[in-house]
Amino acid sequence: MGMATEAQFHVLAVDDSIIDRKLIEKLLRTSSYQVTAVDSGSKALEFLGLLEAEQRNLSPPCVSPGQEMEVNLIITDYCMPGMTGYDLLRKIKESTSLKDIPVVIMSSENIPSRINRCLEEGAEDFFLKPVQLSDVNKLRPHLMKGKAKGEEEEEVDEQEVDEQEEEQEQEQEEEEEEEEFSSNKRKNVEESFSPDRTRARLNGLEMV
Repeated sequence: MGMATEAQFHVLAVDDSIIDRKLIEKLLRTSSYQVTAVDSGSKALEFLGLLEAEQRNLSPPCVSPGQEMEVNLIITDYCMPGMTGYDLLRKIKESTSLKDIPVVIMSSENIPSRINRCLEEGAEDFFLKPVQLSDVNKLRPHLMKGKAKGEEEEEVDEQEVDEQEEEQEQEQEEEEEEEEFSSNKRKNVEESFSPDRTRARLNGLEMV
């Protein structure tokens, strides 16, 4: 039962080292996660749809068979050429559509200032390499939190849509009532000035 639940999660792993990348892939798959592995921050952004169209000249990432495109968590190395894991973290957190995806940073260097900077920027956790299976087991709470947050936002969006529909229905009803009131008022005015009623008033005056 637990395995089936975990298999629904899709993790994007980012590391320029093929050895470390294969290790994290193996650990994630051992824990029944779906995995997409890329070797740079640029390819991660490309996969996430954040890379500009003119820059999309990179080779496609290695994708697990049958995976879903939705990414539930990103685990990235800190030290990478070009774009560091910290740079990738910042770009994800600056994106309105991706900012709620949990991000975990990995590094072979235990530098407190680096760790604190990543955590302050929004990283969920910081793992020291080599990553162990016990580290991967720590990912589940972050995944569940991210999933719960996403579901809350979906509920809020649905509630907003329902409220908008109710407002539109109410406005439509008010407009129909106003039209009906205007129509009845116009009808009463027309009846008061009809030839028969005018003649009746004149006859009444003549009789007097």
